[in-house]
Amino acid sequence: MVAPNPQTSQSGPQAARGGYSPRSLKQVLAEADQMVVQGELGEFLPIPTGFNQIDRIIGGGLRRTELVLLGGRQGIGKTVCALQMARNLALNETTYAFYISFEHNEVHLLNRLICLESIDPTRDAGESGIRLKDLHNIVVSARAREWVRKDGQVGLQQILTKNPKTNRAMATINKYADRLILMKASPAVTTLNSVRDMVKRMADATGGKLVLFVDYLQKIAIYPERAANEAEKVTIVVEGLKDIAMTMNIPVLAIVAAEREGLKARRLHMFHLRGGSALDYESDIAIIMNNKFQILSKDHIAYNPYKSEAYRDWVIFTVEKNRAGRAMIDVEFQLRPQYFTFNPKGRIVEQKLIDEKIIVE
Repeated sequence: MVAPNPQTSQSGPQAARGGYSPRSLKQVLAEADQMVVQGELGEFLPIPTGFNQIDRIIGGGLRRTELVLLGGRQGIGKTVCALQMARNLALNETTYAFYISFEHNEVHLLNRLICLESIDPTRDAGESGIRLKDLHNIVVSARAREWVRKDGQVGLQQILTKNPKTNRAMATINKYADRLILMKASPAVTTLNSVRDMVKRMADATGGKLVLFVDYLQKIAIYPERAANEAEKVTIVVEGLKDIAMTMNIPVLAIVAAEREGLKARRLHMFHLRGGSALDYESDIAIIMNNKFQILSKDHIAYNPYKSEAYRDWVIFTVEKNRAGRAMIDVEFQLRPQYFTFNPKGRIVEQKLIDEKIIVE
């Protein structure tokens, strides 16, 4: 499949459907009826993230027009999770993922994906996978050998395709390489308006079969708008991302950083995210990540310290907001940090956690 041409301009029926004019319910019903007749079922089909327990809670996956926030403290695995979700969506041959990163360049993200693809995260990888330093050693040593042989034509793809430790990873990556679009962004020049323009071109080129990932929300620049403080800036950005989701008729997932005071809390919650109440108002789904070992009840740590140590590689995902279903549900996934991946087969948290809330149905 050929990657979409961002210059292609179409009418964008997915983005423009409905417009901004008042319509009777009868008109809406007639339009929805025609969508089904024509086989346009995108409005009714969620896009699975590949994380089974999260998909189960949020109704099957990401949905058009929804803004999903993914928050957590530094080093918890937010980028690992978001990039893995983008990869999972792109592996589906009907979906394109556009990943904008203010934290890493495209080559580093590629290296992470190679490490991810070197193992089956649903199994115990042991030491069989490729870590980042292993990947660097493979590339540098292979290139050095070719330099000695005076062969300057050997490139990265040839090295990794021929190496038995990385050839399987490259074979998998090539299955979705033209549907995962990466961009290194700059907080100085990548503005909300430029993001909107790029997403519009890509949504038109892909027929609206696009999911936008932003890593991370607070670094998006605003221009020509001006903000008196960071809370006002975040309000403008989060409202803009929600508007992109609505007008382009695509899902948007944005990583959100925690505020300084929130980092002091033992368990992070949505109100600890940097940017104020607009994050809560504008988002459709908010997922907060915490290290399981840090938020276990003291009972588990005191009476079984050896077993509790095993929880250090587990991350609790709490769906703190969910407009389409239940909220305040805790699920957990095992992080394999050396391979930049989670085991996507999670489970419901059985242990008691600190700061639990009682949900009345």
